[in-house]
Amino acid sequence: MLGTGGTIAGRAARAGDNLGYVAGQVEVSTLLGDVPLPSGVALSTEQLCNIDSKDMSHAHWLALARQCEQLLDDPWVVGIVIAHGTDTLEETAFFLSQVLNASKPVVLTCAMRPATSAAADGPQNLRDALTVVAADGARGVLVVCAGTIHRARQVRKVHTYRLDAFSSGEGGPAGFVEEGRVRLAESWPAVETPRLPVSQLATADRWPSVQIVTSHAGADALVVDALVQSGRVDGVVVATTGNGTVHENIEAALLRAQTAGVAVLRATRCTDGAVLSSGEQRWPHAFDLSPVKARIVLLLDLMRGREPAV
Repeated sequence: MLGTGGTIAGRAARAGDNLGYVAGQVEVSTLLGDVPLPSGVALSTEQLCNIDSKDMSHAHWLALARQCEQLLDDPWVVGIVIAHGTDTLEETAFFLSQVLNASKPVVLTCAMRPATSAAADGPQNLRDALTVVAADGARGVLVVCAGTIHRARQVRKVHTYRLDAFSSGEGGPAGFVEEGRVRLAESWPAVETPRLPVSQLATADRWPSVQIVTSHAGADALVVDALVQSGRVDGVVVATTGNGTVHENIEAALLRAQTAGVAVLRATRCTDGAVLSSGEQRWPHAFDLSPVKARIVLLLDLMRGREPAV
């Protein structure tokens, strides 16, 4: 089990306070407390960082990916549980799914209430994550929260407060954890070839700069033009309206950006559905990926020197 911080490791001054807490205060070994382990499983813990996940950085991702790769190569390791904050959990999960050969389960879990809460949800989520890791045939990068198993590609945080804060959208969850047993809605995800293996990731200070801009009513070219003029941006993901459409002002700015050598990738800002091609398109699209996940695709494709392909 790897600890990275988050609300699950948060502390508040009062047990009744589920909002006024500081994330990333409790060590992962302490979080386990009286959480029972699945039969026949021994557990070791390591604290990689202890932060609020809103502050997750490329350096944190790189360190986490390298440690996961090392553990997955260890024949004694059955699988990995990662305690993570909810805010960027979907991004970390998708990033790991794109760089790891996860023939064993890598399960990210979290909490919406701090460890000091009178009704903390972290312990049950940890128990469920351990149950998934120990399940027969488990593999791939998964997210477990509130008794639900999500695939890394589909999972999104959809609620600011409730305990069941994640959804897999139209595709539905991969399965459920019920009283210490896994009930799959479909088979475990297939093990895919990494988009860019961990061994080929550059040092974090050399990662491309990929930014997200949003198309909306009344949009202008200011943000895109400023990014290009800074000379520091390598790629732009545009969170489009509807089926990949872009406001005319942003479209003109993106064409200028493309001429300046900046890669452009479209992703819909709609929660459900996918961008469907309709004839000739100026820029590739990310199909069903959210803008934050499309950013990871563009980031990795730029790092490997290729055009984005989702």
